[in-house]
Amino acid sequence: MKKLFVLALSLAIFSACQNTETKETAKVEKTDSVKAPQFFGEKITEDGAQPTDSLKSMMGENKELACKLSGEIDAVCQKKGCWMELKSAAGENIRVTFKDYAFFMPKDASGLTAVVDGIAKVEETSVADLQEYAKDDGQSKEEIAAIKEPKRELVFEAKGVILK
Repeated sequence: MKKLFVLALSLAIFSACQNTETKETAKVEKTDSVKAPQFFGEKITEDGAQPTDSLKSMMGENKELACKLSGEIDAVCQKKGCWMELKSAAGENIRVTFKDYAFFMPKDASGLTAVVDGIAKVEETSVADLQEYAKDDGQSKEEIAAIKEPKRELVFEAKGVILK
């Protein structure tokens, strides 16, 4: 009789533990499917963010412009996440670095939307920097060696980023 009682008690405890575990798993799955925006650097808002495609027209003849942009991330530095590129319909991605290297992006952020707040600039990027970016992006030695001239381009230094 005692053995039967111990067996019934063990089964009751075992089934109770299984139900709790299943409920917790279901809760975790629900939480994971709803992703909250992530903030990096200074806490910023999305208010007034313009699409990346409008940056050239916003810049006009200015060499620098404080602004807020929103766009899809095309690439992220695969070494540390120390830069990212936002897509532009014109085919010229906008390289985004982070003020004082105070923060970095997750390396798997490509394809997500980012809102960046900071300073857009027209700069000439040196051959050495272009080659380093190509290396960080995982390009082949041949592709890196083919970079022979500096590039005048729009760049962005972000003080804060919202990743969603």
